[in-house]
Amino acid sequence: MEIISQLLHDIPLPKMMKVKQVFHAPVLEDTAEEVRKTLKDTGLLSRISPGDRVAIAVGSRGVADLPILVRETAAAVESVGGSPFIVPAMGSHGGATAEGQQEVLEQLGVTEASTGAPILSSMEVVQTGTLPNGLPVYTDKHAYEADKVIVINRIKPHTAFRGPVESGLMKMITIGLGKQKGAEAAHAYSFKHMAEHVPEMAKIVLSKVPVIFGLGTIENAYDRPAKIVAVPAEELEQTEPGLLLEAKQLMPKIMFDPIDVLIVDEIGKDISGDGMDPNITGRYATPYAFGGPKVSRIAVLGLTEKTHGNANGIGMADMTTRALVDSIHWEKGYANALTSTVINVIKVPMVLESEEMAIKAAIKTCNAYDLTKARVVRIKNTLELEHIWISESLMEEAAGQKEIEVLSEPAAMSIAGEKG
Repeated sequence: MEIISQLLHDIPLPKMMKVKQVFHAPVLEDTAEEVRKTLKDTGLLSRISPGDRVAIAVGSRGVADLPILVRETAAAVESVGGSPFIVPAMGSHGGATAEGQQEVLEQLGVTEASTGAPILSSMEVVQTGTLPNGLPVYTDKHAYEADKVIVINRIKPHTAFRGPVESGLMKMITIGLGKQKGAEAAHAYSFKHMAEHVPEMAKIVLSKVPVIFGLGTIENAYDRPAKIVAVPAEELEQTEPGLLLEAKQLMPKIMFDPIDVLIVDEIGKDISGDGMDPNITGRYATPYAFGGPKVSRIAVLGLTEKTHGNANGIGMADMTTRALVDSIHWEKGYANALTSTVINVIKVPMVLESEEMAIKAAIKTCNAYDLTKARVVRIKNTLELEHIWISESLMEEAAGQKEIEVLSEPAAMSIAGEKG
């Protein structure tokens, strides 16, 4: 690596400043009360009869206050005489095993103790129908055999396609509850057709499975609940597109565009299904989604602890470190890629021996006219965007934005990772 060190030796590292990005962020003060309120206002609990076994479908995403959402839903079911149980609805996540999916829920704080409902985890599915193009539609066997089904999920933009409904309740019904087989079928014809397949598949499931409503949440830019609403099953197709538009308006973003070099301290499946959210980085694994800043180079420095070696998304980086690559459990990311059929996310970027070299390589190749004035932004991850670091070259631009508060003077970049 001596020749690489020589090539990068004189590349300048910019001084960095800490700034605070201020987002419009409505927030709910009491999540539990909001769940109780929407269930009461909609009257949807009347669809449950005494003695009904009610499956509550819960996914693998780190939804804000997820244990509270599940606990309150289970308690509401019991209040009208139903018998609630939890079903993991996460496609192929958790290593596509029943034990793995229950572990994912436990890591998210969803346990029998925290929710008051047992977890029935299985990869068994029932084929509930077939699309006109031949794609099979599957549903979790426990949910299929339940008397009633409730789906809980956050509604937000997807990372690989655009459509009237993206990540949310209808996708949970089709892909989440479809387990590994359902996820594989839904992805078989690529994300090019996902926008049409999700509602088509959901309608088949809704006609065969006793889904009574979905409990949808919208989060603000600080990952706190901004809205919680119970939507009757028969109104999902009409209601969810409007909720998605609300979610898009509340999303956080990096308030600098374009960016020569984006440094991301950590990626992980607990941060985004894509490791780092393309809606934030502007770097997508498919041509069927768009948005975000124009970024020339991305350097990723580490994996989160909770991703357990799953480096799904590292393929969207241009540079990374030897330490990160050595910590990867390849089979986890490969399982995701083989199910989704998107393989760019698990390809390996340029591997450098240190964080400093990875950052310098990104700066050297960003094609800025003057490398000493490269527009560099550093974030911890794509979830935590309130406090970020910007290069000295962005000082004037930051000072001119009312949504940005400068918190520090320019200082030497911390190669170990900016803290605080």
